[in-house]
Amino acid sequence: MAEKVCAFDDVPVNQAMRVVVGGVAIALVKDSAGECHAIGDTCTHGDISLSEGFVEDDTLECWAHGSKFSLETGKPLSLPAYEPVPVFEIQVIDGDIYIDPTVTKVID
Repeated sequence: MAEKVCAFDDVPVNQAMRVVVGGVAIALVKDSAGECHAIGDTCTHGDISLSEGFVEDDTLECWAHGSKFSLETGKPLSLPAYEPVPVFEIQVIDGDIYIDPTVTKVID
């Protein structure tokens, strides 16, 4: 079941924001085009919070070792990470963001 996370306007542009929904840590990012993305907050290379990393275009870069993850697919675009992070569906209802941590996007 989707839970209210925060107001859409509370998410900063080109920065990651850590939220915990149903015990799942999620990095919430609003890109420069104003679109929100939700990906797993833990780098698959090391147990590092991605929300402390750097947003560039449509990627989130882990601050510790530099792996970049696609905000769209969760796939790593650079080493040392080689496993993707989950990507979660976002619903915006009446200006608020809702996420169901049990439902991930299916990426081909």
